Amino acid sequence: MTKKILKVRREAICALMIIITYVSTTLYVSPYNNAVNAVAYYYGSKGGVVSQIQSKLKAWYYYSGSVDGVYGYGTFTAVKKFQAKNGLKVDGVVGDSTLQALGIYSAKASSTGNSNSSSNQDVTLLSRLINGEARGEPYEGQVAVGAVILNRTRDPRFPSTIAGVIYQPGAFTAIVDGQIHANMEQNSIRAARDALNGWDPSGGAIYYFNPSTATSAWIWSRPLIKVIGSHRFCK
Repeated sequence: MTKKILKVRREAICALMIIITYVSTTLYVSPYNNAVNAVAYYYGSKGGVVSQIQSKLKAWYYYSGSVDGVYGYGTFTAVKKFQAKNGLKVDGVVGDSTLQALGIYSAKASSTGNSNSSSNQDVTLLSRLINGEARGEPYEGQVAVGAVILNRTRDPRFPSTIAGVIYQPGAFTAIVDGQIHANMEQNSIRAARDALNGWDPSGGAIYYFNPSTATSAWIWSRPLIKVIGSHRFCK
């Protein structure tokens, strides 16, 4: 066998080993890279999103520490309690599912410019608000609650986004008492979609309340548009 043939064989074997090594490394490392690139916050994380996580958990009495933007042990245990209460994987890591349940959307998700992603987030959040505020009400009344949220986004007196309206301090009982995380009913999702598609049974209302549970005298001063189920819808 000539030296030239041996050299060619050696080069072929080396090339084959490089290919095998590359494929093996890719198969092993890719899942890891995907995990690293996923949006997640965990013990030791710091920053503005951690502060948002702490604020939400504190408002719902899962967390009693300071809102300092540092994901310490207190935040870790509070997250686990929240996850257990809301049927999420209990691991103390705030990934996409837990962020969504908290009503927090990461900068990575919002910076993609993906309108479908934004639309899906709006449906999910609006569904949860309807579910927390109006489950058990007539279907028309559930859609009307969703319509009130959307009407507020178009009113300069309120935040311009669905999340901003829903999480405006003290605006909705379901946020205060945690009912926004109650078990989801299918009607709530349908109602959110109908409201987002333009159905407004409220007649343009920007307020609603249940007269049997309302504690604010001011809300009674709002001009009544209509009554649907247990709710009065007002201007």
